[in-house]
Amino acid sequence: MGGFGVYSEVGRLRTVLVHRPGLALERLTPHNREDFLFDDLVWVERAQQEHDAFVQVMRDRGVEVLYLQDLLTETIAHSGEACTGLVERAISSFSVGLSLVHELRAHLSELEPARLAQALVGGLLVSELEGIDLAALNRSSLGAVLSGPDSFVLPPLPNSIFTRDSSAWIYGGVVLPPLFWYARRLEVVNLSAIYRYHPRFASEEFSFWYPPGGDAGRFAVEDFSQGVSLEGGDIMPIGNNTVLVGMGERSTGRMVERLARSLFAEGAAERIIACRIPQDRAYMHLDTVFSFVDRDAVTLYPDVIDSMQVYSVYPGDRDDVFDVREETGLLAAVANALGVAGLRTIPTGGDSFKAAREQWDDANNVVALEPGVVVGYSKNTQTNAALRAAGIEVLEIEGSELGKGRGGCHCMTCPVARDAI
Repeated sequence: MGGFGVYSEVGRLRTVLVHRPGLALERLTPHNREDFLFDDLVWVERAQQEHDAFVQVMRDRGVEVLYLQDLLTETIAHSGEACTGLVERAISSFSVGLSLVHELRAHLSELEPARLAQALVGGLLVSELEGIDLAALNRSSLGAVLSGPDSFVLPPLPNSIFTRDSSAWIYGGVVLPPLFWYARRLEVVNLSAIYRYHPRFASEEFSFWYPPGGDAGRFAVEDFSQGVSLEGGDIMPIGNNTVLVGMGERSTGRMVERLARSLFAEGAAERIIACRIPQDRAYMHLDTVFSFVDRDAVTLYPDVIDSMQVYSVYPGDRDDVFDVREETGLLAAVANALGVAGLRTIPTGGDSFKAAREQWDDANNVVALEPGVVVGYSKNTQTNAALRAAGIEVLEIEGSELGKGRGGCHCMTCPVARDAI
């Protein structure tokens, strides 16, 4: 197939996008961690070691690993238009106040590409505004006079580590979804610049399923104000022209309809299987309770899967209507879409207490490198044992620190090139 595109959940993984823990996580404190959606503080140095080991496991299996911050730096260095767009989206009258826009945009535009990329992901403090006369700003800006040296000019984006959410490749294209929490919205703007301007992507042919043209910055405020959202952890291109989408805490039916219309219009998909997930932080995305481990095998958390409402969405007789049919359950619908008699299922391991703990620790959030080979956290001993008993090769990594952000190996990877099955 060549180029970029993700044609299944378990075909051989060719190229993946990740983000190494860094400055953004160092900005978390006991007082602001909830604002940035973290349940606990992360030991960053240990998280980096764990992430490096994760990357090495993938590279040892022949996967090409791309780093988000490196791509962002290269995009800024390559394209003045990308640099201008990123600065304008980050610095607006709403984010810094009317009186600071001109000064701060000019300051960021003069930064070296690596420093600007660091600021866009890791955040920027008032005390880091070198070369700016802060006393003069205090005389002209209410925002400036109310800000201390440790106030954020740009907020950090610590959830960038979960690259699955901020962009999702579906067959021959990518969706840049409006994320549910405002604290994460600028993640998508960074990815939008990379996919539109980085030489590696600009030289390839692929579709932007959403938003049209791939300029996520233009749509971020409008989408947020309308209360619509979609996140990559809820999106799975499972093969056979079918896409599985979860609708829970962070993905709305209105955005699923927009995605369906775009895919149907280009013939990229013929069926969307949409499942309703309880709106609970423990199950924030579909991939926290369900992921593929082989062509016909999945690991799942039965307490959630068994209670889901499931619907198949097909093209209607106009591009603004659909043919929606209720399904008897998720497993039956997915098996039917894949053309198999049934799915092999590996539930979260252990008794009810252990299973609940391992689900919380991302036991069902594994990423497949090829059919029958997955990477998961070593702490999920019962589920990993069950996977191995079912013939699945489990490559274990330590995740004591990485898991504090509520995400596993599936969450920390955005496949950009994966084979069909």
